[in-house]
Amino acid sequence: MKNKLIYLLTAAVCAFMAAFAAAGCKKDDKVVRINEVTHSVFYAPMYLADALGYFGEEGFKVEITNGGGADATMAAVLSGGADVGFCGPEAAIYVNIGGSDDQPVVFAQLTKRDGSFLVGRDPEPDFTWAKLEGKNVLAGRRGGVPAMTFEYVLKQGGIHANLNYDVAFNMMTSAFESGIADYCTMFEPVASEYQAAGKGYVVASVGQDSGEIPYTCFMAKKSYIESHKENVEGLTRAVTKAIKYINTADSATVASMLAPYFAGTSEASLKISVESYKKIDAWVTNMAMKEESFEKLQDVIELAGELEKRVAFREVVDTGIADRIYREVYA
Repeated sequence: MKNKLIYLLTAAVCAFMAAFAAAGCKKDDKVVRINEVTHSVFYAPMYLADALGYFGEEGFKVEITNGGGADATMAAVLSGGADVGFCGPEAAIYVNIGGSDDQPVVFAQLTKRDGSFLVGRDPEPDFTWAKLEGKNVLAGRRGGVPAMTFEYVLKQGGIHANLNYDVAFNMMTSAFESGIADYCTMFEPVASEYQAAGKGYVVASVGQDSGEIPYTCFMAKKSYIESHKENVEGLTRAVTKAIKYINTADSATVASMLAPYFAGTSEASLKISVESYKKIDAWVTNMAMKEESFEKLQDVIELAGELEKRVAFREVVDTGIADRIYREVYA
């Protein structure tokens, strides 16, 4: 835990210095800066909210940057380099345990299960998790929700695999392609593109077997939520509307709208990705996090040996905004 907090603080200082060096003008309150943990079709409703003009209807535009990991995303929020962090809620839990004068608070949840897919080097139509016994797997960063959820699935089945935590999250696919490990977890559209290129094969969905868990959420410092309430509510409303849209829209139509956000990725792959996430019921409808899901997340972190102490739900989660907006959008 101490190492995580040292990393966050160091990264926050670096992010602050970079932001300070680049700052030549006053921050525009009509822009909401979102730092996302990675770029994936898993987060399609957020991009659709932009494509459909929902953010514009709320009176602001978004600037989305890729943090390449939850630690970096949280560091951007703590340093003021981002207004909103979009990552796993474990980042807010870690900061809460370490103590903060301006506590990051989760105000909306988007995904409700793991969004990664297990990719192997050969097609395995009869794949079972037991086949990972003794195998080498690139599963993500130690202490991150992707890695811990993967561990949870294995431990539930009593399976012992060799998990490699040494490769940076955004370098896992290239490491796997270079020959490291027998399997690798990948998000969409990377998994589909990888398979389409004949480099590997999707053999399983981690989220389908891990069950529901608060996986990716929007969070901001208390001070930002208090001083920019309209932006926070507007962001939550826009994404809630986009979730409603994606659950009823044709996947091909959705893929065409996502194409500008995934340069170099074919619409065919985007369509497959959207259908894959629909199939596993990836997105929440009401963006207010459920307390029982939060407690399951802490069970998963505890099982991984990464939780110093449990945190009370209300200390890091605010459900009021999302609950109210859900009732409004689905009225």
